[in-house]
Amino acid sequence: MVESYNTAQVELDGIVAAQKVNEKRLKIARSNLGAAQGSLESRLVELYQNGSPDLVEILLGSSSLDEILAGIETANRVSDQDTQILDEVRRFRTEIKQREKELEKARSRQEQVVAERAARRNEIEARMGEREALLSSIRDQIAQLEAEERARQRRIEAAARARLAGPSVETTDSRTGAPPSQYGGVVGIAMQYLGIPYRYGGESPSTGFDCSGFTMYVFSRVGVSIPRTVSTQYGVGVPVSRSELQAGDLVFFNGLGHVGIYIGGNQFIHSPHTGDVVKISSITGWYEDTWYGARRL
Repeated sequence: MVESYNTAQVELDGIVAAQKVNEKRLKIARSNLGAAQGSLESRLVELYQNGSPDLVEILLGSSSLDEILAGIETANRVSDQDTQILDEVRRFRTEIKQREKELEKARSRQEQVVAERAARRNEIEARMGEREALLSSIRDQIAQLEAEERARQRRIEAAARARLAGPSVETTDSRTGAPPSQYGGVVGIAMQYLGIPYRYGGESPSTGFDCSGFTMYVFSRVGVSIPRTVSTQYGVGVPVSRSELQAGDLVFFNGLGHVGIYIGGNQFIHSPHTGDVVKISSITGWYEDTWYGARRL
């Protein structure tokens, strides 16, 4: 639609340019016709004064310049000079008629193009208005969803803090023999960074975190050094079944494409992806479907 509008504008510019050239040439043709007609009038006066009876009859019997020109030629009373004058008058009159016709045609096409362009512009503006309204609606929906997500996160955080403030029960996985978690305290440290933006390659609060940068940084705060990448972090500690998860366990998803820290209550804290922030999520939905495993340090 915009392209057709631009095409119409190009055509209109071409019409206007051609009109200017044609108008200039029309002005020249009219000037030339005036000079040729002046020469013809002078020649007719001269012939009349010389007493040409045929010329008198032609002048009195003609109602237009075309009839006079035709009559003079028919009378066969013209010299080579007269023939040249007659040819010039006819040629310039023909050119004027042709250019006037072309200008009229150009003006008609110009009006048509202007009307078409106006219609396209109105349609474009109408569509842009619709898109703006849609974008505004989408922005409002996004803002509402973001507000709802912030409220949900506040509820999740409050519940997690309340759970952490209560008594903890440590168990040993009877199937794997995994010792009780020694680093449940990292959960409280990790929650200090809720809201820090995700940043690919980030591994500090000042620059942001990616998922493995976040887990590495949090454990470093309690003096525990773990590798930098998700796949190498899965190689530390001992495996833990999902049913025996405890706060402080590393939880892995999506074929070792993501890692977080389990906080209890089927929830974990993590730095999810670009555009998001450090947050608490439940191991449900996509996270449950892509569950890979867990490790206890």
